[in-house]
Amino acid sequence: MPNSYPTEQACQDARNRLAAVGISAKDWAERNKLNPSTVYAVLNGQKKCLRGEAHRAAVLLGIKDGVVAQ
Repeated sequence: MPNSYPTEQACQDARNRLAAVGISAKDWAERNKLNPSTVYAVLNGQKKCLRGEAHRAAVLLGIKDGVVAQ
């Protein structure tokens, strides 16, 4: 189902990857020029990540496949 929210497992895996490199979600967001509240919402599965900043965050976090326009 393409319009579904990211799975909890995908979000947990992304949180684990951040923890493994010792970086907070806020620091990661700032390094990638994203709003920290958007990153937290993506990591908590509160956004569908279909477009815009949420899509970009999900792709960069590895939660979903996609292309990020630079």
